[in-house]
Amino acid sequence: MANDNPKPAMKKKMEPMFLPGVENDPKPGSFTDSIRMMQNAGAEYPQIWHMFAFHPKATNHLARFTQEIMREPAPISPGIRELIAAYTSYRNDCPF
Repeated sequence: MANDNPKPAMKKKMEPMFLPGVENDPKPGSFTDSIRMMQNAGAEYPQIWHMFAFHPKATNHLARFTQEIMREPAPISPGIRELIAAYTSYRNDCPF
């Protein structure tokens, strides 16, 4: 018999990063907004977003560079590049 009242999804708490001063002092901006949105949804997100939110002026170029490398036209599709990045992170014991 099907359950008519399924349990709500439990929110998963992410482990804190190595730099609590960075994680706990975000500046206003799109990365801070994205972090809060993902936290409120109970979803995982890339912890590097904390660095981007901590010092946006110094890290905006890195975010643009990453998107350009991952999305620009190339012989390998963006999906395959994402898969390579995810596999590399996995092999380095880095959550992706």
